[in-house]
Amino acid sequence: RLGRVFMRRMLATVGGLALGLCFSQFPEYAQQYEQRLGGAVDELRAITTEFDNAAQQAGLSRQQAFSRYEASPDSFLAGRGVSMQTVFARYDELSADLADLQGASPLQRVEHLGQYLDSDVGARALANYKPAVPVTLEGLAWGLAGLVLGYFALYPLLGFLTLPLRWRRGQSPHRKAFRRA
Repeated sequence: RLGRVFMRRMLATVGGLALGLCFSQFPEYAQQYEQRLGGAVDELRAITTEFDNAAQQAGLSRQQAFSRYEASPDSFLAGRGVSMQTVFARYDELSADLADLQGASPLQRVEHLGQYLDSDVGARALANYKPAVPVTLEGLAWGLAGLVLGYFALYPLLGFLTLPLRWRRGQSPHRKAFRRA
């Protein structure tokens, strides 16, 4: 019996350590995501600035330039206008995301977890992710949280999964009660 309890605790500890290691990588992934997001924002800023400068040189506002695209009988030019409007919308969206992340505390970053994984930028960051040793307080806290969560999730699960083995060997606490009766 003592050996089984020890084995369960050891497996739960190993599972907790594994989950802790995975959790400790979140701050590094978030940093790599933020860097990629910053790069995307910088690139879109260059495109939008170039468009605005070209419109200004022609004596047009951004909206007037878009109106010219829309009014063009050439389907290619009309399509380019729609494409540029999409670029401006994407720039605004990613700029707002970046501003939110740059001002976020470590706990507030958890709120952005879905965004980290469910976006084009997030997918590219994950595809090129390089693990790092968590030496920051945030990384260590994530690692500890994963360890505790992993241990306390795996220990009862292992107990439940090994329950039929204990019953077969006649070591169920319920069997002892039946023997006494």
